Amino acid sequence: MVGSGPQGRVTKVDLLKALEAPRAAQAPSAPIQAPSVSIAPSAPLAPVAGDQRIPLKGLRKRIAEKMVKSKTLMPHFTFVEEMDCTNLIAMRSRINKQLQASGDKTKLSYLPFICKALVAALRKYPTLNANFDEATQELVQKGTFNFGVAVATDDGLIVPVLKHVEQKSVRQVASEVEVLADAARAKRSKPDDLSGGTFTITSLGQTGGLFATPIINHPEVAILGVHKMRERPVVKGGKVEVATMMYLSLSFDHRVIDGAVGASFTYELIRYLENPELLLMELT
Repeated sequence: MVGSGPQGRVTKVDLLKALEAPRAAQAPSAPIQAPSVSIAPSAPLAPVAGDQRIPLKGLRKRIAEKMVKSKTLMPHFTFVEEMDCTNLIAMRSRINKQLQASGDKTKLSYLPFICKALVAALRKYPTLNANFDEATQELVQKGTFNFGVAVATDDGLIVPVLKHVEQKSVRQVASEVEVLADAARAKRSKPDDLSGGTFTITSLGQTGGLFATPIINHPEVAILGVHKMRERPVVKGGKVEVATMMYLSLSFDHRVIDGAVGASFTYELIRYLENPELLLMELT
C-alpha cells in the first residue's frame, strides 16, 4: 500500500479506507492430502568402468524390505543416555567365578543381565513390550517377554527370538542365546526361532561407537542398542574418578510411545543395570 502522507507514508485515513473497502472473495482452501509413500521406479544407473554390481536378493533383500517398511510406517525417535557399568561388571565377575569354582563351564556375557533388567523395566512400562497392529491401528501389549537378539551373520543381520525371558535364569538365558546365535550363523534357524518378538536388543559389542539410531524391528515398538564399555574420568560425589561407562541407544515408535515415556523407561532400565542387586528378584 502506498500512503497519502508525505513521501508515501500510510496514514490513519488510509487504513480506515482500506478496512471499509470490499474484500476480495477468497477461494476455499483445498483439503490436506496425505502424502503418498510410494516411490516411483528409478532409472538404472549408467554403467561405469570398474564398477561391480551386487544384486540385492535372498536374505539381504528381505532384510532391506523390512527396514524400509519399518522406517516408512514408524516415525522413529531415539533417546541416548550413558550408564556406569562398575557394579554390573563386578556382579558378572563374581557369578562367573562361582560358576567356574563349581565346575560349570558357562561364562556369562552381559546380555543375560540386560535381558533381566529389561523384564523388570518393561513391567513398569508395559506399552513398550508390544506390537503395533497396522490393520486395526491398535497397540497389542504382550503378556510375555520375548526378546529378539540381533546376530551378525555372513548373509546379514538375523534376529532370533528368546522366548519367555521372565521364566528363565541368567544362566538359561545365556545358554539359549548361544544356541539361537549358533543356529543363525549356521543358517539353521527355524521359522519359530525368528518370530514372536516383543522387544529387540542389538549390540555393537567391542566394535562399539558412542551411540547409534537403531531401526525398530517391525511390528515391535522399541529397540535397545548396547555399545562399547569405555573407561573414562567421571565426577562422583564431587570427586573425579575413573569409571567404566557405556551408552545405551533406544529407538521408539512415536505413534504410540511419547518422548517422556521413552526417557523414563531408559532411566528405569539404567537404574537396574547400575544397581544389579535389584535384579535378584528377576534372577529366577
